[in-house]
Amino acid sequence: MKKNYTPEDELLFLALGGSGEIGMNVNLYGCQGKWIMVDLGMSFGSNEYPGTELMFADPEFIEDRADDLLGIVLTHAHEDHIGAIPYFAAELGVPLYATPFTADLIRRKLDEAGLTKRIELNVIEDDHGEIELGPFKIAYVPLAHSIAEGNALVIDTPHGRVFHTGDWKLDEEPIVGEPATEDELCEIGDAGVLALVCDSTNVFNPVPSGSEGAVYRGLLEEVQKHHGKRVLVTTFASNVARLHTLGEVAKRTGRQLCVAGRSLDRIIEVSKQNGYLQEFPPVLDFDSAMAQRRGEIMIIATGGQGEPRAALARIADDSHPLSLDEGDVVLFSSRQIPGNEIAIGYIQNKLAERGIIMVTDRQSEIHVSGHPGRPELEALYGWLRPQVLVPVHGEIRHMQEQVRLGIANGIPDAVFQKNGDIVRLAPGAPGKVGEVRTGRLVLDGDIIVPSDGDAVTMRRRLSRDGILIVVLDEEGGVRIEGIGLPLDEDYADFVDEAEADVMTSLGKLRGARSQDREVIMEAARLAARRAAQRWSGKKPQTRVILLGE
Repeated sequence: MKKNYTPEDELLFLALGGSGEIGMNVNLYGCQGKWIMVDLGMSFGSNEYPGTELMFADPEFIEDRADDLLGIVLTHAHEDHIGAIPYFAAELGVPLYATPFTADLIRRKLDEAGLTKRIELNVIEDDHGEIELGPFKIAYVPLAHSIAEGNALVIDTPHGRVFHTGDWKLDEEPIVGEPATEDELCEIGDAGVLALVCDSTNVFNPVPSGSEGAVYRGLLEEVQKHHGKRVLVTTFASNVARLHTLGEVAKRTGRQLCVAGRSLDRIIEVSKQNGYLQEFPPVLDFDSAMAQRRGEIMIIATGGQGEPRAALARIADDSHPLSLDEGDVVLFSSRQIPGNEIAIGYIQNKLAERGIIMVTDRQSEIHVSGHPGRPELEALYGWLRPQVLVPVHGEIRHMQEQVRLGIANGIPDAVFQKNGDIVRLAPGAPGKVGEVRTGRLVLDGDIIVPSDGDAVTMRRRLSRDGILIVVLDEEGGVRIEGIGLPLDEDYADFVDEAEADVMTSLGKLRGARSQDREVIMEAARLAARRAAQRWSGKKPQTRVILLGE
């Protein structure tokens, strides 16, 4: 029998995604029988799940309790915080809450999915807007991040105040928006903070993440170096501050802009509609850009993470209307996300082969992270002075390190948790009080399925071992075809031997067993598979087709 875990007169925290991994952020707070959700994100597919495009945290726990869910509050518009909304929000059936820029991007997702009329989307217009959902009173607190309108949430409850950071950093020279000041954060701390639920992504970084203002100077200096060369800059499409910077760099260096990538077009449009990028230069179309002198154009393109269908990959393959020649320059104004190293390296090697110059953040200050390094974490601890630290948004190693950092900086208590752990924050000593099932779902074609389901598991096995098809015809003949076996010139000899092995195995069946279809098919399967293992060292997935009745 499943334990109900309905929150009583207490404050609970439960991460369904984003704790123990980077991405798929889904967090729940429970109090007095009700829940609120903070963020509903996704991650992109990986080689671990072949043939899939997107990964999601499994929301089964809260779907089973949807009647007690009061709303979904979104901190900002990155895909790992809002990307799952079109796939699950309708089933959850509760209102969404977001600031204008984030809400506009969500609205477009809902329009594309045909869900606009089914989901209530509430826009929080003020920088410090407040909402009340049952026992929760929630206030937005703007913080710097690598996207417009990054926000923390101050969640007041009958058992104390939670400061949920979302994704954040400190930035003395913010390009877009006005993040909360040190004084404002100290005022929140003065009022008392029970728990700080905090981003762990950059906890191993011993220095501050850096300022967007410094990136402006770095990019300006770098572009000025390459007089007479065509310059392409690749960056995260969602980084509105970086787009503003690139627009200013283009103007300062006398270059016209061309933008390559649908996600960039969308972000620029949404930004302008919400009061950002108001002085962004006019953008040339591809043909006009190619007609400019090489030193008079700057291209902003998607694809810095090695995405094979993005603009940079196609430019590297010389299969895009925009082109680069020997001596031209690509600036990677983005960090390399772990797991993308091979894909990025492939594109960089393609560019290098053509004599194109590349500059990354390791060579020049052309990118800064949107997440806090250790000095920034320590500063926030001092301003808020929480009683409890709950690290989230990181792999296990990140979150455990933040536990150690928080305790070393005087936070009285810290709770390490991972997806599925129910943590009681109050009353009493904070700690884990239960555990619920969590998992991953993947978008496989047009269907959402479990990541460990039959289809994905079988596809993984096929990619590793190949497949063997055995056909038994009505005349007693055997035909075998192997796909994905490493035999090459030995293939014909293998087939002859495998077919002979199957015939021998079937010839040993006696009496009723020789007429039993299931027995015949299993004998043929085992014989063929043993032959494949003997010849190739592989254990392919083996399927037997028995013709006739």
